[in-house]
Amino acid sequence: MIIKSLQLKDFRNYESLDLAFHDGINILYGDNAQGKTNILEAIYLLATTKSHRGAKDKEIVRFGCNEAHIRGEIFRDDATWRVDMHLQSRKSKGIAIDGQRLKKAADLVGRIPTVFFSPEDLAIVKEGPSERRRFINMELCQLDASYLYNLTRYLRVIQQRNKLLKDIYDHPEQKPLLDVEDRQLVVYGKEIIRFRHIFLEQVKAIIAPIHRKLTRGEEELELVYEPHVEEEELEGALAAARDRDVILKQTTVGPHKDDFAFFVKRKSVPGGAVDIRRFGSQGQQRTASLSLKLAEIEIVRQSKKENPILLLDDVLSELDANRQNALLDEIGGIQTIITCTGYDEFVNSRLTIDRLLQVTNGQVCEIRET
Repeated sequence: MIIKSLQLKDFRNYESLDLAFHDGINILYGDNAQGKTNILEAIYLLATTKSHRGAKDKEIVRFGCNEAHIRGEIFRDDATWRVDMHLQSRKSKGIAIDGQRLKKAADLVGRIPTVFFSPEDLAIVKEGPSERRRFINMELCQLDASYLYNLTRYLRVIQQRNKLLKDIYDHPEQKPLLDVEDRQLVVYGKEIIRFRHIFLEQVKAIIAPIHRKLTRGEEELELVYEPHVEEEELEGALAAARDRDVILKQTTVGPHKDDFAFFVKRKSVPGGAVDIRRFGSQGQQRTASLSLKLAEIEIVRQSKKENPILLLDDVLSELDANRQNALLDEIGGIQTIITCTGYDEFVNSRLTIDRLLQVTNGQVCEIRET
């Protein structure tokens, strides 16, 4: 999987940009707030239809403009195809592949496997459950269209149910209408829980040896899925929580409350494994987060039978030498686009730079291509 070129128009701080990428290591360097991350965001949007920042389309359109355009030329399976994305402040985004408009944005998800890694990802272990659910959702949506289908519909029903709960608070006679919403939640919710069980078992098997290597055999990491409710219990749990949901005006039961834990056992420390979300050191949490991102790369390789596009947003500067080397070991053979504030840190390292670009105030200047 290769992105050959990227064109932007009125996207973030870019009035116009036409950029070609090498199929190896691409470095975008420059001071902060110049537009480096915006380029990665555009690529991630082409891959997932979502901003990694959680931004809405109207926030992405350049200030003073009504719409923005992204065009990417993608090489996959010995063929090149073009993806066009049209973002508007007040309408849903439009997407076309080779000039053929897609009926819905979700049809694009999974066609351009991409892994995004930023300093914020290093905090995924210590942050709240919503960040870990977001990781699961973004990864599974890229890997399996059925998961995307069930998640989209589940979240839509949650919105409808929560609105109905607010209405019922003032109009109790509408309470029987919850039966319809609950039947749909059970159908979609069970599928989400099932997918997450399978996915986290995959991650569990892949992440353990990665973490062992990162810690030089000192730590054993185990990932544990913590579903808010199991598949077979979802229907009964929803019914039991109905009165409470009416009082709180929100749905309190279901996979939208899920989490997963990171348990670490240190060989040099007596006792059992520790939940490092709460009791781990910052170093342990960062190492586990890196292990998770490295596992993500391997899962894409195994599931898609190809390498993803790897986007590293100023993350190497946040890692010590051992963690940097572990990440660099995974880059071989993967198209990688890296942002940094200066490239000197890479010159004397193991990293071979194939294309070097300087970003200054929304302008990109090529420095070198080997």
